[in-house]
Amino acid sequence: MKIKVCGLKIPENIKAVAALHPDYMGFIFYENSPRYVGNPTEEILKNIPASIQKTAVFVNESAEEIDTLIEKYHFDAIQLHGGEDPDFARSFRNKVKVIKAFGVDNTFNFERLNDYVDKVDYFLFDTRTEKHGGSGKPFDWSVLNNYQLDIPFFLSGGISSENLEQVLNLNHPQLYGVDLNSKFEDTPGVKNIEHLTKAFETVKKAYTNEIRG
Repeated sequence: MKIKVCGLKIPENIKAVAALHPDYMGFIFYENSPRYVGNPTEEILKNIPASIQKTAVFVNESAEEIDTLIEKYHFDAIQLHGGEDPDFARSFRNKVKVIKAFGVDNTFNFERLNDYVDKVDYFLFDTRTEKHGGSGKPFDWSVLNNYQLDIPFFLSGGISSENLEQVLNLNHPQLYGVDLNSKFEDTPGVKNIEHLTKAFETVKKAYTNEIRG
């Protein structure tokens, strides 16, 4: 189970999260988000260990701007959180890993994902909102039973210390990772290191038990 910590923006907090060695760290380049990273210094991102996949999050951004930021900060992955179409997503796969996010509710039609086959590396399923995520609320995870493609996915939306074990017990073959964000914050963009540390321990314990089983 991979761990992605998303919505980082404060240098010292970024450094502290990196010291926990998550698999992915996400930086939001969407000005309307309270977790908008702004223009981070290159030194901040340069010092993140190479084992961590630096991920830039965009919402309906231009291809030119995405290319510029990939090159400037040497991102390993991008997350497209808007209405980006399959061909737009595919255009970046020769440069980075591509995560395509979708807001999910009980009416979500998973067949719409068929057009993204062979054009993205991962999906991310978040709670559907009008603000492109960030609700801090989980959706009904039972709807994931309707997802039948072979593309792995991250689960996002309201994951917390209280429901993390429930997430880890979800029996879906394509569940690739958890996206930890607002429920592990002191304020938007500032992660609580103590709470994250405990979450990492919970995931590690569950994974170890799975291997032993």
